[in-house]
Amino acid sequence: APHPGRMLRQACPKIYSWTGTKKFPRGVNLVLYRQILFSFSLAGMGLLSSSLLGDEPKPDGELVDRVRAAIKLAVPLIEKASAGSAKERQCFTCHNQAMPILAITEAQRRGFDVDAEKLEVQLTHTYRHLERGKENYRAGKGQGGKVDTAGYALWALAVNDRKPDEVTDAVVDFLTKYQADNGAWKASGRRPPSEQSPFTATFLALRALRTFGRGEVNDAIRDREKKVVEWLENSEAKDTEDRIFRIQAWRHLDLDDAKFQAAVDELVAQQQEDGGWRQTDEMESDAYATGSVLATLAYVEASADNEKAVQRGIEYLLKAQKDDGSWHVVTRSVPFQTYYETGFPHEKDQFISCSATCWATIALLQSLPMPDVQTDTSSQ
Repeated sequence: APHPGRMLRQACPKIYSWTGTKKFPRGVNLVLYRQILFSFSLAGMGLLSSSLLGDEPKPDGELVDRVRAAIKLAVPLIEKASAGSAKERQCFTCHNQAMPILAITEAQRRGFDVDAEKLEVQLTHTYRHLERGKENYRAGKGQGGKVDTAGYALWALAVNDRKPDEVTDAVVDFLTKYQADNGAWKASGRRPPSEQSPFTATFLALRALRTFGRGEVNDAIRDREKKVVEWLENSEAKDTEDRIFRIQAWRHLDLDDAKFQAAVDELVAQQQEDGGWRQTDEMESDAYATGSVLATLAYVEASADNEKAVQRGIEYLLKAQKDDGSWHVVTRSVPFQTYYETGFPHEKDQFISCSATCWATIALLQSLPMPDVQTDTSSQ
């Protein structure tokens, strides 16, 4: 029999809150859709104790409480690290601006207390960074970090409903033309895991172009996407970072379901005995890999299909969290800038640990239902 998650995807509109830009058609009941979607998701992940077809489902209170407690411990630390980085450095960073913005925004959407003023400061910090580089984007030069910087910055702005303008137009023009002969986009740095993978760079560029592209540039975007499809079909994922963003790019382009499912199955099969995932075959499980895998499964609506793996992954994250709210991951990047403190623990490992903590927090947030808030859908 078809899995309930697959039936839901066929019956309801596809929503791209994180991996794309499609909106609800007019007249769709957003509240009802969310209630159904998250009931299916929770049932698939074991957070509901009875079937939707039987008695009224009730959350597994003990597990939900543990998840919520872990999130409440992590969010203030993420906010502190993001503010600390902005205070120390004028530039935008993926690890201390983009990832915290994604995590804090998701926490806010799900009813957790966040510092809205600090979030707005980080969004402004991110936008101002792109604004300072506007002429370089127009000239085809970009900024430091190239596609990764541009893509992560626009992702952070997009989830907070920022609209296209002349700054984002310049970034979109750069992304459309940059490395145009390669099919996909490649990272400009070697800072694993987050700034090395061509799959990461390609997804970030695709998402940015779909979200902020407008007018005549859309024809160029479609042409670029055709090259990406060919590249995705012929490129091998070498590690977990490759695998998660290959899946996100694949779903973003809405390509062959069989190939997409094979890629999901390959990712899930990499789960370790401890319930976590590891960045590479030579490493041990950690929160960066585990959090990013679980978040990706949720984003592409594959959590319910892999309920046991998701349950084990959530348990891994809950056990791995430190008493201060962080998840510690050891860096494997070669330092290239002067060391500075952001207020996040783990010293020289703080940047990757901040990203890991954000991914872990997002993964835990995605395991919870949306708050029961009536939403006006008249304008959607």
